[in-house]
This record gives sequence, C-alpha cells and structure tokens, in this order.
Amino acid sequence: MVKTLKDVKPGETVTIVKYHHCGDIELRRHLLGMGFVKGTKVHVKKVAPFGDPIEMSIRGCDVCLRKEEAENIEVI
Repeated sequence: MVKTLKDVKPGETVTIVKYHHCGDIELRRHLLGMGFVKGTKVHVKKVAPFGDPIEMSIRGCDVCLRKEEAENIEVI
C-alpha cells in the first residue's frame, strides 16, 4: 500500500519519495519550490481534529497543507 503525507501521524518523521502528477500543476510547482522534493525529510507536528490542515516542519520551516494536497505526496 502506498503511504502518503496525509497518512502520517503527529510526531512521525518521513521521507518524500515522489509527488503524484494527478494534482494541480501550479500547486505542484509551488510545493516543489517550498522544498517538497524527493529525499526531503518531513516531520508532522499536528493534525487538526478533522484531519485538515496538517502542520509539518520541512527544511527548518513550519508549513500547513490541506489533506487534498498531502495525499499527492508519497512518503516512506
């Protein structure tokens, strides 16, 4: 089963494997520009009560993503 950033629990650190191409191209470019690239470690800090948004730390910055955005990022 493929694990995405949406599936990661608070406190876990994962590594990005790839970004799925089924999402919005402009959003993909924006996320890649923020550092969501293959091999980058992501630490999930908090998840809102209904799972949206997800707060995470990536390359020393805190970022929040919607679960629709996070489900396009495959991690291990």
